[in-house]
Formats: sequence, C-alpha cells, structure tokens
Amino acid sequence: MPTVTGVRVRANRLAREKSPYLLQHQFNPVDWYAWRPDAFDQARSSGKPIFLSIGYSTCHWCHVMERETFENTAVAGFLNQHFISIKVDREERPDVDRVYMTFVQATTGQGGWPLTVFLTPDLKPFFGGTYFPPDSRYGRPGFLQLLQQIHQVWQSRRNDVADSAAQMTERLAEAAAGERSTVAGAELGPDVLKAVAGLLKQSFDPRHGGFGQAPKFPQPSQPRLLLRCALRFNDEDARRMVLLTCDHMAAGGIHDQLGGGFARYSVDAEWLVPHFEKMLYDNAQLAQLYLDAGLVSGESRYFDVARDILDYVLRDMTHPEGGFYSAEDADSEGHEGKFYCWTRQELRELLAPQEFDAAVRYFGITEQGNFVDHSHPQPLMGQNVLSVVDSNLSAADQVLVAAAKRKMFAARSTRVRPHLDDKVLASWNGLMLGAMARASAVLRERAYRAAAEKNLAFIRNHLWEPGGAAGAKPGRQYGTLYHRWREGERDETQLLAAYAFLLSGVIELYEATVEPAHLEFAVELATAMLARFYDAQHGGFWQAAAVPDLILRLKDDHDGAEPSGSSVAVLALLKLAALTGGAEFRAAAEKTLHLFSARVRDVPQALPYLLSALDFSLQEPLRAVVAGDPAAPKTRELLHALHSVYQPNMIILGTAGPVEPFARTLPQPTAPLVYLCTGTACQQPTAQVEQIRNLLSARRA
Repeated sequence: MPTVTGVRVRANRLAREKSPYLLQHQFNPVDWYAWRPDAFDQARSSGKPIFLSIGYSTCHWCHVMERETFENTAVAGFLNQHFISIKVDREERPDVDRVYMTFVQATTGQGGWPLTVFLTPDLKPFFGGTYFPPDSRYGRPGFLQLLQQIHQVWQSRRNDVADSAAQMTERLAEAAAGERSTVAGAELGPDVLKAVAGLLKQSFDPRHGGFGQAPKFPQPSQPRLLLRCALRFNDEDARRMVLLTCDHMAAGGIHDQLGGGFARYSVDAEWLVPHFEKMLYDNAQLAQLYLDAGLVSGESRYFDVARDILDYVLRDMTHPEGGFYSAEDADSEGHEGKFYCWTRQELRELLAPQEFDAAVRYFGITEQGNFVDHSHPQPLMGQNVLSVVDSNLSAADQVLVAAAKRKMFAARSTRVRPHLDDKVLASWNGLMLGAMARASAVLRERAYRAAAEKNLAFIRNHLWEPGGAAGAKPGRQYGTLYHRWREGERDETQLLAAYAFLLSGVIELYEATVEPAHLEFAVELATAMLARFYDAQHGGFWQAAAVPDLILRLKDDHDGAEPSGSSVAVLALLKLAALTGGAEFRAAAEKTLHLFSARVRDVPQALPYLLSALDFSLQEPLRAVVAGDPAAPKTRELLHALHSVYQPNMIILGTAGPVEPFARTLPQPTAPLVYLCTGTACQQPTAQVEQIRNLLSARRA
C-alpha cells in the first residue's frame, strides 16, 4: 500500500476508473469522486461546494500539483471535510473541460491545466484558476489558504455565491447564444484568406520560425493554411516561412532527435526546451504538415521527418490490435525530461572518442547543460536537451553521428520510460489514421496503409455500434461512435470531435485506396454525425451530445493545438459532398461556414482549419477519378502519382460504391487509368505517371 508523507493510504474511488489520469490519483488522501451522478448527489445532499480538478495524465504541472498538494494530508483533510472533490480527465471529457475552461478564461483572462474550479452543488462555477502552489508564491495564494477562504465565504454568504454563479452561468450561455447568431450578407471569399495570411506573416519569427513568441506551440493548422494561401496567391514568402518553421522545429529539442515524434510545445522561442510530453494529436497533425512541406519543396528531408513521426507511433504508441495510444508523459522517475536528456559525462562513457566529439558538436552538448527542471525541489544538473546545433558535418562526421545516435537510442531504451497513457480515443485516432493513410500514398509505404486499415478495424470493432445493430439501445437508427476504449472497456461519451476527426481520417483512407467500403463507412459516419450534433436551425455543430451533466451546450469556435470539431466536420463534409454528390453534406458545411462568418472576419487567425475548409469551398474541386481495380498494382502507382503533387483542393475517387453519379458514367478501362475532371469536363484519361504529375503541377488554385 503506498504511503503519502509517511502515512499508509488506501485506494480511493478512482481505483475503479479506466482513465490513466484518474488512476494516477487513486492513492491520494483526497476523497476523490469521478465526474458521475453519485458525486453530484453527494454535493446536493451535503450542501457542500464542489472542488473540480481537471487535467490529463501526461501533464507536467498536474504532476507538480499532485506532489505538492493532493498528497498533502493537511490539504486532503480540509478538502474531505468541507468539499466534494471531483477529478476529470480532460481528454476523456473535453466537453466538461470546455465548459469550465470557458468560465476560468472569462473570469481570469487565462487558462490551462491543471484546471481548478469551485462549483455550487448544481454544477455552476463561482471561482477558478489553474495551478495553485501549496503555499503563497508566484503571485498565487497557497492552496490551503484558498480553500479556507472559499469555505469561509461559502459558510457566511452561500446565497450570494449561488446567485453569482447562476448569473455568471447565464452570461456564459448568452455569450454562447450570441456567437451562434448569423450575420446577414457576411459572405466569405478569398479576401479573408489573404487577410489571415497577412496576419500570420506579421507574427512570423524570422529567426527561429513559428508564429508568435514563447512559449511556442506548433499548431500545424496555421502553417498548413499558409501553404494553401501560398498556392492560391502564388505567395513565395508564405511558402518560405512555413519551410523555415519546419526546419527549425525539426532541428529543435521539441523534436525527439533519437526516438522520433514531437513534444507538445517549447517553453522558449527557439524550439529548444520542451515540456516533454508527446501527444498523439500533435504528431498526427505534424506528420501531415511535413508531408505538405515535402510536396511543396521537393525536399526529401521533410518526408524523412514525417516517417520519423509515424515510425515512432508504430513502435511506441500502437496497441497490438491497431489502436493508437494517447500520449507519453513528460516525467520519469519523478523528473521532467529525465528520459530524454543527457549529461556530457554520460556521453563520454557511452561513445567512442571520435563519436563523442562529433556528437558534442552536432548536438551542442555542454558541461552545464541547457535544461533545469525548476519545478522539482532537487533538480538534476548538467542536463542537455538534444537539438541540432551544427549540421554542417563532413561525410565522415555524419557517419560518426549516425553511429552515436544508434548507441544513444539503445542506451536510452534501457532507462525507465515515461508513463504511457494507453487509452484509445476515437478523435485522436481519426487524426493519426488520416496521417497514416495519406503518408502511405505520398511515400508509397505499405506499412502505413496496413496500420491505417488495422486502426480503422480496431475503431469499428471496439468503439462503433452500427445503427440498428443487435443489442443496440432503442431508437438508435444511426450508428454510434463512442469516445474512449481502454483495457477492453469503452465509455458512453459521444463527442463531435470523435465523429468529425474519424470521418476526416476515413476520407483520407478512401482517397489513398479508393476502396468503396471506406467511402460507404464515411457516409454512414457523416449521417450519424449530422443526426446527433448538427444544429439544423442555426447551423454549426454542438460539441457534445445533450447530457444532464453539462450546464452549457457549446459550439467550438477556436482551432488551437487541436482543430475544433466544427472545423474538421466542415472540411470533411465538403469533401464527402464532392466525392458522393450528397447535397445534404454540402448544405450543412456551408451553413456552418456562414454561422462563423462574423468571427472569421473579426479574428481569422483563431480558425485556421475552418479557413482551410473555406479555401476548399471557393471553387469546384479538381476531381481525379481512378478507374480500375483498387487492388491492382497499377492503381496504387496511379494513386501515388496523384498524391505526389501538392493540390489540397483535389479529391480522389474511384468509380464504384457511393461515388457521385458522373464518376460512375465514365468509360471503364481494361487497365487502370486516371480521369482529371472539373465539373463534367475531363481531360483525356491517362495512365502515364509523369503526365499526371505535370498536369497537376500546372494547375493553380
């Protein structure tokens, strides 16, 4: 049985949960509840306020607050006596997180994790923040002091607190309703794309790449949008900025130079020192960005980075049955970055003298190091985050560095690994499914296609319930996609992001294979998404299904580290409409674009993924119709040719299955070939790879 500050502690209620984040807190002395009706009932019957703590299992500052605060028996005793304490995994319940993050951002001007919110028993928030230290520091009150103040106010002015919480909740609801209103005549055109490109270029860091200052998040939907604008407006500066950003990120410490994959963000402007957690959603989007960069530049180094990401995911982040895990932690053995960092002495002992000299130059290794974990009471010293400091190596030195990296990777593999968050989320799996599928066609790599196919089978087996299936709940006319699976169990949560991200990934898989079954499933998934989340009256998509534990039902209007479910849904539906001729898909997408038109004009940089959908919508897409057997080697060769040119507004389809009617009328050849069509006008069909590439390269947006 674990001990906390010398006291043996029994497991609390969280021991019964599946979330790795909640399980991390199962031995806290805090009497935690999960976000369930029994917690709400206890708050109402006891009259106690709710202390809500939201985080995720690979969150560094969540670990810090647990170590400092939630393992403190004095804090736990006060919480247990005066509050109902609830833990939420933001990755399992982003809908709950969004409600209370909206409150904290509205009242404090900032947000983040761990998210700390105090609620009335009817779930309405009245005070919140993020990380609180155990005692007053960093300009923040100590957590126990804060608890004492809130308890005193709750005891002496409970009605005032409840009234204030009700009023704030009402204002948040009104603000959300206001954002849903449409603006007459606010049509969106290419001028909006030019405007957002200008804004992104203004925020560009010409020295280190990226957009904005430290801390720096990759936010791949921004540079991917800028590449679209570069193509549309023949903007060489935009293209150069994205490629420079990709170069600096790939060389930085944010990129795992030995094992592949990227950390979530860097704390500095140089992409050097990250918070070391690796998230599936970041790596899926970055793989797509580096595929784009390789296509627009013709430089193989960008494809190498994409391979590096995907190979890392297949090696370290994949369930044997094909599901993709969620994340790897920043910390190991209680220290942030310990798994990833090196001292100069460690390398001197590991490497041959010439390898050591070459690696020290290449990675810029110093005796004092470049990283100290100041959040730890006893930080490790002399730690070096690996980044490429000197890439101008001779051929002989390149051989030495390659040998050094192999030895370093092998030695690192014997270290204690960071915690793996092994839950499988339908949403993030959809993003990585799409990246694997597209990479299989761009890079002509069968292993990635196999991984994508296996992943989709996993999701359909474990998280998808077909409409009208045996044992399905009454009224389930449409299929149901659940959000989380872990250790043989799925949850009951339904989220727009799960449907939208998976739909996007399945469409990418269809375009990489033209297998009719994938398009059939995409139609089934999109139909269920519209039935469950689409607001037919105003347009737009609700973030989550209507459930009693949400005090607000919101629509996403921001593309951040993850794109919003609304934005991904719009682009996926526009593509699906073009692939199938489904007018209902296009109508829902266009109405949603119109819904957000005022916000797009006011703050276009807030919705880069949605603006990529706008870019797609501005003209009829080029259609590449691949006629022939999808399984034929020649078909795969033609698909590779189509994917080898950067044409983000092209769709690729076959002639079988629920494709749009015109494609089915095209003459069927005896051997596979490609028709390039716009509307009902097609060029002469061809099976010549170079001709296909030349025709696509000559076409501009």
